[in-house]
Amino acid sequence: RLYRYRIVNRRAPLAVEAGHAWHIPYALDAEKMHEAAQVLLGKHDFSTFRASLCQAQSPVKTLTRLSVARAGEEIDIIAEARSFLHHQVRNMVGTLLEVGRGHWEPAHVRTILESLERSNAGPTAPARGLCLQWVRYDFTRTYDPDPREIARLTGERPFEPEEPSQYIDPDT
Repeated sequence: RLYRYRIVNRRAPLAVEAGHAWHIPYALDAEKMHEAAQVLLGKHDFSTFRASLCQAQSPVKTLTRLSVARAGEEIDIIAEARSFLHHQVRNMVGTLLEVGRGHWEPAHVRTILESLERSNAGPTAPARGLCLQWVRYDFTRTYDPDPREIARLTGERPFEPEEPSQYIDPDT
């Protein structure tokens, strides 16, 4: 899964982007945010960034990409992993924002991560800046369900040909 979080970093309020980005009117250091983001890469216990209502069986996730890049007034944060905890991306963005504001040094993010305490991290970023960009599926795995199992699960009667002619013989 790949998520993109958009921040518009300017004093003027949002017009066209309203509802599709987080407006931050004060200066942010995107380079420091990116430096802090690199601390979160890899396999970690992300309990610090987990919502209280998260139902995931394990807080251990592998973050394969977390980048922060500025293009003019826009800051894009890209997060990629096989799966995420509930609100994980938004909570990481809120933490990176605190680094960008100068409230924390990038290295402090490791301390926050290792604390496993949600209260030590930054605020939850609003949903309006978050967008699921794509989901990658592994098509190398195949699943050929048994029609009888489908019938059992759905309560429907399984397909049973009435005449042998309904079978297709691949050798003919």
